[in-house]
Amino acid sequence: MKRRQFIRNSALVAGSLSTSDVLARQAETSEDPFQLHYAPHLGMFKHHAGDNPIDQLKFMSDQGFTAFEDNGMKGRDIDLQESMARTLSDLGMRMGVFVAHKIYWDKPNLTSGDETLRNEFLDHIRDSVEVAKRVNATWMTVVPGHVDLRLKMGYQTSNLVDTLRKACDILEPHNLVMVLEPLNFMNHPGQFLTEIPQCYEICKAVDSPACKILFDIYHQQITEGNIIPNIDMAWDEIGYFQIGDNPGRKEPTTGEINYRNIFRHIHDKGFGGILGMEHGNSKPGTEGEVALIDAYREVDQF
Repeated sequence: MKRRQFIRNSALVAGSLSTSDVLARQAETSEDPFQLHYAPHLGMFKHHAGDNPIDQLKFMSDQGFTAFEDNGMKGRDIDLQESMARTLSDLGMRMGVFVAHKIYWDKPNLTSGDETLRNEFLDHIRDSVEVAKRVNATWMTVVPGHVDLRLKMGYQTSNLVDTLRKACDILEPHNLVMVLEPLNFMNHPGQFLTEIPQCYEICKAVDSPACKILFDIYHQQITEGNIIPNIDMAWDEIGYFQIGDNPGRKEPTTGEINYRNIFRHIHDKGFGGILGMEHGNSKPGTEGEVALIDAYREVDQF
């Protein structure tokens, strides 16, 4: 029995089976892996797999997902981090991004040139190295913070580049990569980093394999569109992708973005990295989880 039919059947009997019963039945069959390394997050399949993070990872693997991302990994208990890392290794799944530092949503930090804030950020990066080693991660998300209205953009950019170079000195010996995420003006007004060309310029100035672009397709559709041409122009500095359709920030096929064409383009360019599923489910419950998996099967055809 194919996995999508199985989970539809399991949805029909939801509530009549325990989590262990469901997982035992899931083990009978599995879907083929997706062509790209799409990475779900915790909670995305909780109605099928339950609340236990380990069971959720196993369910993701059963559906053909070969990666996982967790923005909140750094804040989890060390025992859970280690358990999740072992499970990912056993399942042959790759660990995606986690958030590396405290993000300043409403005041400047890395753009300001303030030494105290710079040192705070670098301390967070040092801590994140230990987390990355513990969970077998390569990438960590960095958001430079709010724009500084008292400084011209050139000075802010210079301050940021100087800080990122110092962070690279910490990351490079461990072959770790911080990925800078431009954010859209609707969900995150006032952020300094908003566009792919801007992020590309910063990465070129930092000039390190430890500093790359996190190309969030949802954010960039809102901010500037022109998705495939921007992917091509920034290609040599892109380290990671994230996904979400617009409007709504739900799974592909629910909005205006032609994800099949975008994924085909990324696949044809030979991208072997991770595409984080940083979005919600368009429908509630088990039905929504089935719809999400079916959507990814639809756009993964190329």
